[in-house]
Amino acid sequence: MANETIQRKPPGASRVAGKYLTFNLQAESYGIDVLKVREIIRVTAITAVPQMPAHIRGVINLRGKIIPVMDLRVRFAFAATNADQNCIVVVQVKLPDGKNTQMGLIVDGVEEVINIAEADIEETPNFGGQVATDYLIGIAKVKGVVKSLLNIDEVVGIQALNVASSVA
Repeated sequence: MANETIQRKPPGASRVAGKYLTFNLQAESYGIDVLKVREIIRVTAITAVPQMPAHIRGVINLRGKIIPVMDLRVRFAFAATNADQNCIVVVQVKLPDGKNTQMGLIVDGVEEVINIAEADIEETPNFGGQVATDYLIGIAKVKGVVKSLLNIDEVVGIQALNVASSVA
């Protein structure tokens, strides 16, 4: 028993093959499960909500429904920008309390919808120490380009990316 090794799967290393919407942030490529995406819209007037974290830009009125909007650049501790190509990806997420809701994610630009095979997805590397990677499903290699695949439920969840606030 003393020499027994416990094999654990690293957090976020589910290596789920399927279709992903890919987008840019800070000149890097990311992907989210296309089944989570509801629509892609231009950045529109965002109404600020007092006392929100810096990454929550506010809310938008999308055809009569109020949708919270998160700036993924700020969430990942990148510098904020207002480029012409910015858009809002509206996603369906499951919050830590178990409720489903729609949320808008501001990204630098949308690339494409691609089908990624399980063989093209590597497990999330171990970065050591206190680095949280639960928000990563894995790292994909597509046409020579590395794409970080995001678990969008974890990205918007309360526990996700605590490392971003400690880095900033």
